[in-house]
Amino acid sequence: MSAPEHLPEIDNGLLRFLTCGSVDDGKSTLIGRLLFDSKTILADTLNAIEKTSAKRGMSAVDLSLLTDGLQAEREQGITIDVAYRYFSTGTRKYIIADAPGHEQYTRNMVTAASTANLAIILVDARKGVLTQTRRHSYLASLVGIPHLLVAVNKMDLVDYEQAAFERIKADYLAFADKLGIKDVRFIPISALAGDMIVERGERLGWYDGPTLLEILEAVPAAHTEQAEDFRFPVQFVCRPQDSANPELHDYRGFMGRVESGEVAVGDAVTVLPSGAASRVKAIEIGGVRQERAIHEQSVTLLLEDEIDISRGDLIVKSAEAPEPVKQIDATVCWLSETPMSPARTYLVRHTTREVKAKVAKIAHRVDVNTLAHEEAGQLAMNDIARITLKLAQPIVADPYADNRATGAFIIIDESTNNTVGAGMIG
Repeated sequence: MSAPEHLPEIDNGLLRFLTCGSVDDGKSTLIGRLLFDSKTILADTLNAIEKTSAKRGMSAVDLSLLTDGLQAEREQGITIDVAYRYFSTGTRKYIIADAPGHEQYTRNMVTAASTANLAIILVDARKGVLTQTRRHSYLASLVGIPHLLVAVNKMDLVDYEQAAFERIKADYLAFADKLGIKDVRFIPISALAGDMIVERGERLGWYDGPTLLEILEAVPAAHTEQAEDFRFPVQFVCRPQDSANPELHDYRGFMGRVESGEVAVGDAVTVLPSGAASRVKAIEIGGVRQERAIHEQSVTLLLEDEIDISRGDLIVKSAEAPEPVKQIDATVCWLSETPMSPARTYLVRHTTREVKAKVAKIAHRVDVNTLAHEEAGQLAMNDIARITLKLAQPIVADPYADNRATGAFIIIDESTNNTVGAGMIG
């Protein structure tokens, strides 16, 4: 997709984005360069990495040290865990997740991608589109990241040739078309030299699109690109026990976070899975009454009617109520070293609700290198598969493609209380 002539004016809210790619494609260096050139590195942090770089005999600052925080990573020169960094440019705030590149850390990459609104897929200009590039692109599309940015890095090592960039762009678009990826952009960069990261540099004159930071500044914030149904999982029922205050005697507030959509005083709502109906009497944020609440706000809702509501229930607008279900089809990434077994009972945590579940069927396992479907009797760590789960009690879910909050769940081992899987419904 060619770069637009101008960037649209949008609401610049918080942007969570992910960097991923093959080993040594420069993910950590890219983030370091972004932080360094946008002047968001604290002086003591910069001093520390300057000293470390000097000890290694480097003539320049090794910016990758800003994200490769684990000692094991520094010794091996790879990224193992997900490193998060926070910064602000004055226009918007960012949360960056630097995902591991190795196949054995697929689960870490899926975890990092689950809340991202954009993924930067790094490609080495010398190597082109590799298996790891395709794997990370598949995982990014699997977890519903709406925007992909292919950054062709190390352009300085191919003399900034446009032909190398165009060849990689054509190869990636052919792959993206097979996978059904639609929103993808391309940018040539040199993370080491800083070209097209924050400043344009002087060696990529043939590229007339925006810099990487300009693209990040213009990406729409989460929840702003389409109308979303109101979803409010109840976390806590607030019943103050203060006999000295008569106003609190009948107070019954339902506390939680608005996962999507918005709600206003007077709206007709339904509580699921019970199906009880009422209207919103009041909305409070930090004890202050509000007329409305929007996505990602933590609020307290008060309803006009006395309804039996508890943690795990879902409050929705009556006109947008989905049907509770006791069986779900989902794509699951297995996170545990202990294999998934259809013979075992697990806990499924969906929003704030927990139910017991059994694996009714493993339809197939996906080879993340070739995207081929394989038969499987159980799942090992980092496996991704299509499964069917039967639930002991109903949950109220949306397809993951429509709502990432109510379309996602985790699987918990009852005996250890460990999270062993992450799933996407639909």
